[in-house]
Amino acid sequence: MKKIAIPVVNGMLCEFLSQCSHYMIFEVEHGLIKNKELLVSEGKETRELPEWMSQLGITDVIVFKVSKEIIQLFSYLKIHLFVGIQINSPESIIEEYLCGNLRSDNGIINKILELNL
Repeated sequence: MKKIAIPVVNGMLCEFLSQCSHYMIFEVEHGLIKNKELLVSEGKETRELPEWMSQLGITDVIVFKVSKEIIQLFSYLKIHLFVGIQINSPESIIEEYLCGNLRSDNGIINKILELNL
């Protein structure tokens, strides 16, 4: 089973992981959504998010923008990070994920590589 976290604000993918406190969590098994819930990170600092998500059993995180430092923390904890995903509703994003059609925006990836957001 996979547990996929999508940071949300106003019902849409949050632009920056560091500016988000709510996460739509989808539990997926055999390509089907088994459960979904909205969780609050309870005032966690951005650097604490990877460990918090690891403790929740999160296997994948889908984001628009994130800092290089946070990418490294997720990688260290073996949590897959999908970066540069276009802002959309969590339901639309998870559908693209399940269909194998989730695509990163190369412009966002290049900005992250050039800058330390």
